[in-house]
Amino acid sequence: MKRLFTSLAAALVWTSAAVAAELIMVEQDGCFYCQKWDHEISHIYPKTDEGERAPLRRVNLRNLPDDIEFSSTPVFTPTFVLVENGKELGRIEGYPGDEFFWFLIGNLLNEHLGSEATQL
Repeated sequence: MKRLFTSLAAALVWTSAAVAAELIMVEQDGCFYCQKWDHEISHIYPKTDEGERAPLRRVNLRNLPDDIEFSSTPVFTPTFVLVENGKELGRIEGYPGDEFFWFLIGNLLNEHLGSEATQL
């Protein structure tokens, strides 16, 4: 019983650490590049390692949430902000296309959260 409890406690600690970060997508109505991201990436992102490391949360540029401490107010859409414990770690401004997005988001996650191999 003690071993089961220890395993469950360790799993809970690992799970909370694994989802402590999130990727905030700042968007607005009528944003062509937001729509392009939706078409090319949105359906794939949650199923990827990147999506597991930093689940996506979408917010509107005109109604930014109070629970995020941005290093500066986002101006462009889309802006992708990596957040951990409510504080901005880094960002990608704009959507440069699917291949470049994956490259940039991978670098952003590895720079601020460590490589995935380190996380496991």
